[in-house]
Amino acid sequence: AVSMDPQQRLVLETSWEALERAGIRPESLSESRTGVYLGAMTSDYGHQGHDLEALDGYTSTGYASSVVSGRVSYTLGLQGPAVTVDTACSSSLVALHLAVTALRQGECDLALAGGVTVMNTPALFVEFSRLKGMAPDGRCKSFSARADGAGWAEGVGVLVLKRLSAAERDGDRILAVIRGSAVNQDGRSQGLTAPNGPSQQRVIRDALAASRLTPADIDAVEAHGTGTPLGDPIEAGALAEVFGPGRDAQRPVYLGSSKSNIGHTQAAAGVVGVIKMVLALQHQMLPKTLYADEPSPHIAWEGSGLKLLDEARPWPREAGRVRRAGVSSFGLSGTNAHVVLEEPPVRETTKATPNGTTRNGTAGGSTTEDGATRNGTTENGTAGGGAVEGGVVPLVVSGRDVGALRAQAGRWAEWLAGCGDAVSLVDVAATAVWGRSQFEYR
Repeated sequence: AVSMDPQQRLVLETSWEALERAGIRPESLSESRTGVYLGAMTSDYGHQGHDLEALDGYTSTGYASSVVSGRVSYTLGLQGPAVTVDTACSSSLVALHLAVTALRQGECDLALAGGVTVMNTPALFVEFSRLKGMAPDGRCKSFSARADGAGWAEGVGVLVLKRLSAAERDGDRILAVIRGSAVNQDGRSQGLTAPNGPSQQRVIRDALAASRLTPADIDAVEAHGTGTPLGDPIEAGALAEVFGPGRDAQRPVYLGSSKSNIGHTQAAAGVVGVIKMVLALQHQMLPKTLYADEPSPHIAWEGSGLKLLDEARPWPREAGRVRRAGVSSFGLSGTNAHVVLEEPPVRETTKATPNGTTRNGTAGGSTTEDGATRNGTTENGTAGGGAVEGGVVPLVVSGRDVGALRAQAGRWAEWLAGCGDAVSLVDVAATAVWGRSQFEYR
């Protein structure tokens, strides 16, 4: 454990939790064609090779970036591709693009995609301070007149991906659809680390083309937006070139960056942006971007088709219109990525009935009570045991030891207390049995 980069432990924990939230027992994936695509930058944990006497036989795997993804596959017995991606700040969004491509090409049937960054030393703070790239107060003021550099953060995020047809066939709860994605490179530009506006335009246009959409179909963009006085105006200018021409002034593209809220999570930044927009779809609300009271004067906002999210704005479902958002991530290496997300399709789902059979209902797939999908019923789509709503049902809780069991029971109690009548206890109990691993202590 001492020799293992903590990023490996964090992606193991987060991958397990992501599968549980998807209603998939991790052990059920053993020997399956499940891929793992994770973004991770060069780790500053330990000093491999500096002290030859300290090498213990675990150092090579403990520090290897390849093992960030490989250890997840090894631990869970997954036999799809395992790839660790390092394109600096765009790593996790590039990993997502590769995972989507692999699913579409049939290289895997399920995929885990995301990224992780842990900062164990102050080295990156010192390095970027000398580059004059750090905000003195450590805060990213994205697209703001106060923009004065980036502020670092740590993070980890993992998504569970499946082909849409397979997710609908299996009755999975679909949180969002990845409509299309694209990746490109700046090539030779004004500097290795400087952003390139024309390349940013191209990657967005390519993602829209892959999605078979036009700029008018996009409601919002989760921007890279690190809060630098150089990068933000270049990014906004590229977005204006794509979304500005012919844009209805009453329907601007709402622009924001989660980096203003939680900082720049580096290799995890792309997956953070995706999670943010999935939550925005669920809550029908575009979050406020901080420090945006006075937008940057270096950006030509008038006629750009863009509107900075200087306050939270409702993003309601509309009849006849699908809500969509773009997510951008641009790497220090010059590698750019853009993903187009859209809200999940309204579909027929099943819900448990008192006699244990199912009935049809329409749901958007965004709440737990949407029904007895595989994460709410037995594998064949029917609720087991003939449980009656309002009656007594068993909620199975388990752990690897007594302490873990008690902690898990506490988390269940806290969660249920906060839900009130918003969820079906029958469906929750079914998920606890069929969608979670069962350990020795129960």
